This record gives sequence, C-alpha cells and structure tokens, in this order.
Amino acid sequence: MDETVFDIAVIGLGYIGLPTAASFAAKGKRVAGIDVKQATVDAVNRGEVPFVEPDMGVVVSGAVSLGNLVAMSTVPQADAFIIAVPTPLADGKGADLSYLHSAVEALAPRLRGGELVVLESTSPPGTTERLGTFLMELRPDLSLEDAPGKKQVHIVHSPERVLPGRIMIEMVTNDRVIGGLTDEGAQLAKRLYEVICQGEILLTDATTAEMTKLVENTFRDVNIAFANELSVICDKLGIDVWRLIELANHHPRVNVLRPGPGVGGHCIAVDPWFIVDAVPEHSDLIRTAREVNDAKPHHVVRQAVEALAEMPEATVAVLGLAFKANIDDVRESPSVTIVEELVRQLPGRTVLVVDPNVDELPSALATTGISRLHETDEALAAADLVLLLVDHDEFLAIQPASLEGKLVIDTKGIWNEADPVDSAWTPVPVGANVGG
Repeated sequence: MDETVFDIAVIGLGYIGLPTAASFAAKGKRVAGIDVKQATVDAVNRGEVPFVEPDMGVVVSGAVSLGNLVAMSTVPQADAFIIAVPTPLADGKGADLSYLHSAVEALAPRLRGGELVVLESTSPPGTTERLGTFLMELRPDLSLEDAPGKKQVHIVHSPERVLPGRIMIEMVTNDRVIGGLTDEGAQLAKRLYEVICQGEILLTDATTAEMTKLVENTFRDVNIAFANELSVICDKLGIDVWRLIELANHHPRVNVLRPGPGVGGHCIAVDPWFIVDAVPEHSDLIRTAREVNDAKPHHVVRQAVEALAEMPEATVAVLGLAFKANIDDVRESPSVTIVEELVRQLPGRTVLVVDPNVDELPSALATTGISRLHETDEALAAADLVLLLVDHDEFLAIQPASLEGKLVIDTKGIWNEADPVDSAWTPVPVGANVGG
C-alpha cells in the first residue's frame, strides 16, 4: 500500500506551527503536524489546543474533524515542509540551531525531489543557506539548483510575524516576507502562502528575509528600552512616568511606548542577540537596549525589597507569570525572573503567584519553594504588597478598593490614574509605578 503523501507537513506544533497547520487545513489542504511531544500529538488529534490562544480551538477541532489535520510523531512524505521549531538562545547569546538540524535530519529521508522546504523559525542571517548545505550533505542525490542528473529541492525562509493573542487573525491579515535560495523557490512559496494569506506577499533573498524578522523585533526592543530606562529615571526624580509619557506623546512626532517589568517571549527578548552575535563590533545600540530591558526585572525587585525592608513577615501577591497579557506563554518572561529573585532576596516573606492562564508553575521556579499557583482573590486578601506584572483581563477587572491598606507596585500602569491621596492603597515608591 502506497504511503500517504500530504500536501503540507508542519514540523513543530508549538505557538506558530499549530496555528500554521490549522490555517492551511481549514483551507482544505491535507496537513500533517509533527511534534516530538506525544502529549501534543494526542491533544491535537483530539481536536484540542495544548496552549492558550484566542480563536484557535474551533479552527483546530474543525480541521481535525474534517480529516484535514493529522498529528504524528514522525515525518511523512509531503509536497511542502514547513519547519516551525524553537531557536532558543545559546549560552553565548547566539542561536541554538539544534532543533533545526534535527528537523532537517528527520525530513531529509522523505524527500523525493521537487519539494518545497520552508523555514519559518526565526533565524540568524545565513541560517537558511547553511541548512541548505546541510541538507545536501544528507542527500547528495538532490540539488538546491537545477542540475543535470539531480532532482531539485526548493528551500526558502518565511518568518512568522504574528502577535501572541492575535495569531489566528494576523496569520491571515499580515503581510508576509518570503526569501528564497532561488527565485523559483520563492515563487513556489508565494503560491503556497497565498492559500492562507490575505496580506501582501513580498519576495526577497533568504538572508534579507531572516534579517527582516530580526529587525522588526529589534526595533521594538530598542524603543521599549527607552521607555524602561525612562521609568527608572522617573523613579529617581520622583516623576509619574505615565503622566510624563502621556504629555510627551501629545507632540505630533513623538510616540513613546509604555515601560514595563522587562521584555519576554521568544521574539523580542531573543532576536536582537542574533544580530549582535552576527556583527558584534557594529551593534552597540542593540546590545545596550537588550541589557537595559534585561535589567528592568532587577529594578522591580529592588523596589519590592526596599518597600518591605521593615516588614519581615510580609506577604507578596505577584500577579502574572506570562510574558504578555491573556496568553499562557512564559518563555523568557521577566515575571519568572522577578519571582525567583523575590524569593531569594525576601527570606521570611510569603510569595503568592497568580496567573489565570498558566496551568502549572514554570520549571525555573522549582527550587523556590513555591508549590502552587493561587487564585486572584485569595492572593489579594493575604497580601501586604501587590506586585502587578501582567495586564491580564482578570487583573484589569480588579477594583482599586480591593487594594485597601496594601502597598502596590503597578508595573503596567492600570491603576496609575487613581490619586494616591484619595486612595486607600499606597503606590511604591511615590511617582514610580514602574512600567507597562
């Protein structure tokens, strides 16, 4: 019996791979989703989404019920392969490409010639070319170009450009950049993504496509760093950073972003380092911005430590673990760093962690002594200090009256408009509800 040849095989069913697979399957493509985690494979085959992402559950369940989306743990044959695996930071701030290499090793035996291989994973400049070379070492019978006696495989880079919490919308509406090792490959990828993409599809070379994604996130990181550094300066000067930014943004050519407790996620907190690693001698601004944002969690912890210096048995309610609102993704989250440091620097105090979207504590907190997540009302009732780190909808619904008699560090500015003179709670320190 002949093996099934899928229209598309998506390798990696995480925050990008599964929405991508489901989007193509919803358009009638026969899609195989591949993941090394059997629990993820089983969940998808039940029509379930193993993480929090609005509007995604109905698409996945519908695609599975129609038979257009099947999850598995091994790579099948397919006409197109989309690689959407992690590219985490290595110890030296470069990219760990081991997951990419594993994906290429898994798909290489399945190639027959003529396939399209798309790298969606965010990658340092030159990665697509290096993966092409690696693939040819594994399959010397194939070629990346039109060569006599060999069948061609087309390799392109098309970075995801979606915002967690809006993935299913932006997967369709955002413009998409496609960079091919060959023009023919880029055109094939363009026809593939036209199935799901309503935005403009822009063609370039692979290395420029890689840099496009890195530049987009680095631009945001640099601008966030300005806001975060500004919030620390305002702390020292006794200025309300929220009011200051509001006033400055009345200038027609100024748009200062909101500061916050740091920068998290697998994009903005990671991608700038790929540029720094590629050209370290000419990336001083990018490096400094990263260092400013990485330092912000420590500033928040210092505020909490100073506020509780005379309260040796205080209870701290930490609101939020995810790296942004209304998702469950804790990758590179500054909140996790803050909780770790709070426990270490506040011995004798109780730290209660709340996040309505996160089901279990991150492994990074395993050595802190924190054993479970708490309900919002429970943590607020017990707290002497409330530390808001993420503006989840549930936290936006908290009424300032619930903070009566408590110290508050509001890093997202959701309570900053309340007048501390007329309020029953006390911002810490005065004029420095640090960030957004």
